[in-house]
Amino acid sequence: MYIVVDERHMVAAEYVAGFGEQAVAARSLGADEFQTWLDETPTDTLDAVKGFVLGECADRTACTLAIRNLTHAPIIALNETRSLEQTLDLFTAGIDDVVRRPVHVREILARAEAIRRRGTRGEIQAPPAQDRTGRLQVFADGRDPEIDGENLLLPRRERHILEYFARNRGRQLTRAQIFNAVYADHGSDVEESVVEGHISKLRKKLRMRLGYDPIEAKRLAGYTFIG
Repeated sequence: MYIVVDERHMVAAEYVAGFGEQAVAARSLGADEFQTWLDETPTDTLDAVKGFVLGECADRTACTLAIRNLTHAPIIALNETRSLEQTLDLFTAGIDDVVRRPVHVREILARAEAIRRRGTRGEIQAPPAQDRTGRLQVFADGRDPEIDGENLLLPRRERHILEYFARNRGRQLTRAQIFNAVYADHGSDVEESVVEGHISKLRKKLRMRLGYDPIEAKRLAGYTFIG
């Protein structure tokens, strides 16, 4: 999910709709409600946020600092005019990229992916997660996983679930945690139980290629990625 922060409701709605056209969940927040949202949002939901888009708001520097205290998700600022000083101030505040409106949502998505690939705020990108034998590699940059060096093509939801499992190897995850991490769109009409279907299909594909199931399931308790 992407979070769009802009005091102009029409502009925010335009970008949320644009993300929707790309089959990407997004939510708009006014600057006055953004800090409250950050304070009240569970960690699992914040971990699922793919990026923040900061448009016109009272203090983008304060918004950036608040985000950075909780997550390293890419932050992209929208500028209305060409201003070197303003752009430099935004970069100094910790924003990852500055683009001038109008900008297509596809470009925002591409820039966010580029930021994640090179590592947020100059950090070295973590190596792909591997299973115990090194046969399964799970990436965190949008690529499909690999088994024995060959791609395992997965639908977007199944890939996101596997990435979330890999980030939490050995940790028991509830259905609700997985749902929040993959959908993270509380305005959605999707039922929480839908993740069980995604996980069932994912486990079948992994068993067929690996010869064993790297995901343990315990009734009423949740799932654990053991690799």
